Amino acid sequence: MNILISAITVKDNLALLVSQINNAAWDEENDIAEYSAAALRSYLLKQDTIFLTCHKSDGEEAELLGMASARLEQKPYRNLKWMYVDEVDVCSNHRGKGVGTALMNRLMEIGKENSCFELWLGAESKNTPANKFYAALNPDGIDECIGYTFELESN
Repeated sequence: MNILISAITVKDNLALLVSQINNAAWDEENDIAEYSAAALRSYLLKQDTIFLTCHKSDGEEAELLGMASARLEQKPYRNLKWMYVDEVDVCSNHRGKGVGTALMNRLMEIGKENSCFELWLGAESKNTPANKFYAALNPDGIDECIGYTFELESN
């Protein structure tokens, strides 16, 4: 299967992309909320955001295979830039086919292109498939972290 990684901007057809996202094969491992074109546009307008999609590119209909979001960040000291990866989601019917690896490789390339000194992401300790996947990418370090959530508004 040939795949195409695209960096999405506000100039892309966000309504079509949102339709593809909302109709793709997701499961509880993805924890995907319903997308809207307005929310995605708002995200893309923020400075230093990255939103990648992965589609089939073998002449068939452009089926969505996965997506990733990240931000380029700046430390408040020594002018260090780094990339924070927020989400890497592969459609449940396309796992194990190189989609996640292709998305991560492209994120790493973007980080290098932007002179980032590191790429950082976190995964819940209970998310065994994600932790196995990220470990297989041979990271330079695996940190033990505890995350804290403070809900600021009720939705």
